[in-house]
Amino acid sequence: QVQLVESGGGLVQAGGSLRLSCAASGRIFSSYMGWFRQAPGKEREFVAGINWSGTSTYYANSVKGRFTISTDNAKNTVYLQMNSLKPEDTAVYYCNKNPPDIAYWGQGTQVTVSS
Repeated sequence: QVQLVESGGGLVQAGGSLRLSCAASGRIFSSYMGWFRQAPGKEREFVAGINWSGTSTYYANSVKGRFTISTDNAKNTVYLQMNSLKPEDTAVYYCNKNPPDIAYWGQGTQVTVSS
């Protein structure tokens, strides 16, 4: 079973940047991957998606223009560059297939944005 391991989270001030990584332990046979997040007391929501070739990307309206998703096929890794972070971006961030597969949810990585 392929596992996804997220990393790169942390504490940052509003306006700052973070780069998240999602490393797959093997090849995932899915055309699309995505980043998702879950804030305290809220449901998990979609953030950004990409195909493995990187030719198609799409974003939630709340992050459009601030976040950039990318892939490195050679490393089986998906990245999320997050700029101009806001306190409302505070959440645990997860990667998964898109649409998500319950078997691939990992531990996530915590992002906390202070005001």
